[in-house]
Amino acid sequence: MADTSFGPKGWTPERLGNLSGKTYVITGANAGAGFQAARILLGKGAEVVMLNRSAEKSAAAVNELKQEFGAAAPVRFIRMDLAEQASVRMAADEVLKTTPRIDALICNAAIAQVPTRKLTPDGFESQLGTNHYGHFTLCGMLFERIEETQGRIVVVASLGYNMGLKTIRFDDMNWNEGYGANTAYSQSKLAQMMFAYELQDRVKAAGRNVEVYVCHPGSSATSLISTSGSRAMRLIWWLMTKTPMVQTAEQGAYPEVMCATEEGLTEQRALYGPTGTREFVGPVGRGTLNAHAYDKPVMVKLWERSEKDTGFSWSI
Repeated sequence: MADTSFGPKGWTPERLGNLSGKTYVITGANAGAGFQAARILLGKGAEVVMLNRSAEKSAAAVNELKQEFGAAAPVRFIRMDLAEQASVRMAADEVLKTTPRIDALICNAAIAQVPTRKLTPDGFESQLGTNHYGHFTLCGMLFERIEETQGRIVVVASLGYNMGLKTIRFDDMNWNEGYGANTAYSQSKLAQMMFAYELQDRVKAAGRNVEVYVCHPGSSATSLISTSGSRAMRLIWWLMTKTPMVQTAEQGAYPEVMCATEEGLTEQRALYGPTGTREFVGPVGRGTLNAHAYDKPVMVKLWERSEKDTGFSWSI
């Protein structure tokens, strides 16, 4: 049954009040849903710090936002490549030096459907290394700063977690054998969700003051697949964007903005996003969360493996 907590139209930015004095850090915010999230938050008076790989695209995005909201609009970027652990650590250090408060860290950036197996500079399968390991270290390094304002961590997942193996392939996480663009992507997004749900458990057990939410954008017209997908996948996606089964990038941003700001979210062990047809589109609220996403033994094993692989140990 569709969530009607926010009325028949679901959650929309009309619910937002004045966000002046609040700061939001967003990964992958120079295009797509991340950029639209930045627009929505800036429009309500918040400060936005983008963590993006491309300095050129980031400068263009910041310029576009300043043209819309004025030269003094509080938006800036710090270069970070999620695929490189060294880059993540440098960027996190820069955030800590320059950003005295973080009301929410929105883990929005991702790569998807990489057609042929690639490894990151640290030796991880590219989608797992970027989508999960990069954010795992970033969240850990910024956790204390987020807690200082009793802030939030928002993990932007994907309905792709329901595809593939529906678990973590611990004996071959890098897909040395049997690589498939979709199965590897699905594992990376499931890993992100498991990280978030395990973090919820650890935060609660330690009595820490950070809320953790998981959402997905539904089927949104962003550059995600056109950036990293195969030619065939790009064509299929282009055709889909001409149908009612794909919504705008701005609508795709609503779930992450909601999870970063809405005071009426009472349930953290949830998956927020569109609640319409197949949960691809429609009013934003609490959607369907399948149990394999919070399989406790797998979550614990993934956390321990992630600390080992990244060399980053959480202090929580």
